[in-house]
Amino acid sequence: MQQNYFKLLIFDKDGTLFDFSRSWNNWAKSALLALADGDETLFRTLADRLSFDPDRGVFLPDSIAIAGTLDETAHHLAPLFGADYTPQQIAALLHQLAQSAVMVEAAPLAPLLTGLQKAGYLLAVATNGQKDEAEAHLAAHEIRPYFAEVIGCDSGHGAKPDPAMCAHIAQACGVAPARAVMVGDSLHDLRAGRAAGMATVGVLTGLAVHGALMPHADAVLPDIGHLPAWLGH
Repeated sequence: MQQNYFKLLIFDKDGTLFDFSRSWNNWAKSALLALADGDETLFRTLADRLSFDPDRGVFLPDSIAIAGTLDETAHHLAPLFGADYTPQQIAALLHQLAQSAVMVEAAPLAPLLTGLQKAGYLLAVATNGQKDEAEAHLAAHEIRPYFAEVIGCDSGHGAKPDPAMCAHIAQACGVAPARAVMVGDSLHDLRAGRAAGMATVGVLTGLAVHGALMPHADAVLPDIGHLPAWLGH
């Protein structure tokens, strides 16, 4: 199959459009400190629970925060607070903080997306983050108009690796799944795309390594800046 057969490109957000570590590491430390309300012991306990190294300020590859939803992260942290905070309260605080996180582009996005759009591709975003968070981050980088669809875990179509999110986007865009590509940095992304009947491309701007992604991908690229060449442009 020729790559130019494809008509729809679906991007994950964190770790794909935006470099995961450079975008979220600094934010995570400040967010956990806010949750701990200045309690250093609780801060370190929260960091350990989230697989975040507080001394190096980096997420470890097994962190639920990398590919999980905000609600999953909140429920994961909730037992450390006992009756003080409910998972819903934790999620609400993290959500509030996340909307103002400073995203770092994995590749220069405006020229990349302009080129893909001019080549005739429909573009969309499928993220396990919440929709308004995604909208805020895309708007901050002035790239929201490039995307025909932006779907989050709270949009009513499940969360990756469930394929429903990808399937909904293909249907909404009027494109057969076989003519779509799911582009992401995690196994959740690739499994969702495969299960929806799409081609899959992994990128290395998250925390997963090439060897972990390759069995689930048609290609693994350093970052999405290499996508046009893979597509044959």
